[in-house]
Amino acid sequence: MGLFSFIKDAGEKLFGTGEAKAAASAPDANAAAAAAIKTYIEQLQLPVEGLSVAFDGATSVVTVGGTTPDQATRERVLLAAGNVAGVGEVQDSIVVTNPAPEAQFHTVVRGDTLSAIAKKAYGNANKYMLIFEANKPMLSHPDKIYPGQVLRIPAGE
Repeated sequence: MGLFSFIKDAGEKLFGTGEAKAAASAPDANAAAAAAIKTYIEQLQLPVEGLSVAFDGATSVVTVGGTTPDQATRERVLLAAGNVAGVGEVQDSIVVTNPAPEAQFHTVVRGDTLSAIAKKAYGNANKYMLIFEANKPMLSHPDKIYPGQVLRIPAGE
């Protein structure tokens, strides 16, 4: 459990910038933003029981909760919530029933590729599919990453 930082201006555009600014002072806008983020997570079909999502537009913080069977799913939920434009931080309240060591995280910068990230993380660019698989279903193709996106980097094999 903890607080994870993200680049607020990068990510999935689930609600307009006007809505995100309005959420800073409007409870209805906060609830609408939270509902959009929750729907996005649910569409990824990640196994989370009792998923709860709250958004505070004034601080750009999303709080996610629920119970998930493994650490990888927990991390995918955190990344899905955090890689949304308008979200600066994710407060983690997810309970993992089978705890395991946490993966590392990498924030994509301009010029990054999964191969380059794999070379840096594992010493072998050909292990880029480990990173791709660890970030599915948020990633649909190994070449579709963007600056500011945060990725899971699982332990190398």
